[in-house]
Amino acid sequence: MSDPETLSVYAAKATEYAQMTDKEAARSTMQRFIANVPKNGTVLDIGCGPGFAAAAMAHAGLDAHAWDPVPEMLELARSHAGVTARQASYGDLTESAAYDGIWANFSMLHTPLGQWPDQFTAIRTALKPGGILHFGTKLGTGESRDSIGRLYSYMTEDALTDLLTHTGFDIQYSRTGEEAGLSGEVAPFIVLQATRA
Repeated sequence: MSDPETLSVYAAKATEYAQMTDKEAARSTMQRFIANVPKNGTVLDIGCGPGFAAAAMAHAGLDAHAWDPVPEMLELARSHAGVTARQASYGDLTESAAYDGIWANFSMLHTPLGQWPDQFTAIRTALKPGGILHFGTKLGTGESRDSIGRLYSYMTEDALTDLLTHTGFDIQYSRTGEEAGLSGEVAPFIVLQATRA
């Protein structure tokens, strides 16, 4: 995520976003993810925001790393015990077989669609064999900005499934729904978990 307007929105609204997402770690998808990571495993929360997901992973005994390109978000993420936070994003993911799990929850959607294949390939490479990916995004087509200026890239469920299969993932679980985000706009979404094939 490198779009300046999107980054400035998250910098200005870091506290508001934290208040909106403070229950994220209690969701069943987080518990499912943690249950599929080996004990004491190494995990990465990429696009971590305030760091609640990484904090839940650390609390579960995992070696939790949190990346975000926004300094104001990293300051919040660093406040959680056991979380190692770094200013970084998808373009910095160059490790090979380093993580037992990668949590990419509603962050890749702020990167151009043309970058998604390479980003999923980088995630697959960074996962250990059998490692798990959690991925969340809004559903739709094309690219546009929301009412507060954030860049969004949208993909249909079928196109996303095809892309994940093509880049070497086996989808284990998926769920769709609708909810309001930081802008207040209600939008359809998908969350899924997949293993490195």
